Amino acid sequence: MESPQVPYALSPSRGSVDASTITQTSQRLDLRKGVNPPCRSRLPRGQSIGKPMSTETLATKVDVAAGGFAAVLEESRRRPVVVDFWAPWCAPCRTLGPVLERLAAQGGGAWLLAKVNVDQDPEVAGRFGVQGIPAVKAFRNGQVVDEFVGAVPESQARRWLERIVPGPADLAFAEAQPLLAGGPPEAARQALERVLVLAPTHAGALLGLAELALQAGRPGEALERLDRIPSAEAERLGRRVAAVRLRASAPAESLAELRRRVEASPGEAEPRLVLARALAAAGQVPAALEELLELVRRFRRAEPGEEARRAMLQLFELVGARSELADTYRTKLSRELYR
Repeated sequence: MESPQVPYALSPSRGSVDASTITQTSQRLDLRKGVNPPCRSRLPRGQSIGKPMSTETLATKVDVAAGGFAAVLEESRRRPVVVDFWAPWCAPCRTLGPVLERLAAQGGGAWLLAKVNVDQDPEVAGRFGVQGIPAVKAFRNGQVVDEFVGAVPESQARRWLERIVPGPADLAFAEAQPLLAGGPPEAARQALERVLVLAPTHAGALLGLAELALQAGRPGEALERLDRIPSAEAERLGRRVAAVRLRASAPAESLAELRRRVEASPGEAEPRLVLARALAAAGQVPAALEELLELVRRFRRAEPGEEARRAMLQLFELVGARSELADTYRTKLSRELYR
């Protein structure tokens, strides 16, 4: 006898299925003998998803039984876990599933693919806001860090995974961290150079090398390293990048000498701007903001004033955009600009 059709509707996400029918579907399927047998773990014999695994036997895929999702969250504290919320009746799920399984096998255990049948565990699907399937969510340390919905091409899934799973360069960078934290500077530099061999624009390695160059008294090299960081990554690392750039751009003259230059030419913009940068690099941010504010006051409608305004905005980010200091000088800046 032919099995009854299971109703579902396409969701707004291309190639996905509306999960609002999950409860109804689950109830109907549960009444059909032989459909949806309980999921069994496919971990190596003697292991479960929630137990530490040796590197020789790391599983690449597991089917998560109803009530077993806590073990998935626990495993995500050891390595990334990609959860595929799916159902047997979902055609896009049957398209995406083999793609994810193939990528997981190629990963060799660097990340775990956990398959959750939403018919068997609708509670977990609801808990994580699954509204269309296939829904794929990446977990780290028990938290969702990225996700997508729908059957995407393998190339797109692979690019998505690159944001989730540490590659060789990221692993090499992680190994360099103890050296950066307190090891010999030359050993740290060599470790970071090895990262760049694997990924020439690795933001963390370039920033680390810039900091090491600055410590060694090579500000020019530090700036060159910073300039190679991709703009999106430089924005993400904002305050650290800004701090290194500020210190690397500081003038060689002493603060006393720079103040004498300002006193000798109080109407010129460049000496005061150089003094402001030196003060900021020396950690005297309030004094630097005062000098920049004076430039805005004197050259409000000219290029030196605009350059001083931009420098103030950079310092606001450096000290914290919503810090008390930034708020105070943001108000002062507005008064000067609009008076």
